Amino acid sequence: MLFTNFHTPQSTLLMLVSSFAGKDFVFSSYEEAINKGYKFFSYGDAMLILNHI
Repeated sequence: MLFTNFHTPQSTLLMLVSSFAGKDFVFSSYEEAINKGYKFFSYGDAMLILNHI
């Protein structure tokens, strides 16, 4: 289980989350978040990833 905020694209933190949950899953989640207007950075929205792999 991982609880984290939405990190900026091309950040090392985004790569860390991708190593936990898989790049394809994380990037498709980000695409959906962008389409729904979620906020990024420290004061934005958060996500909970539950044993996706």
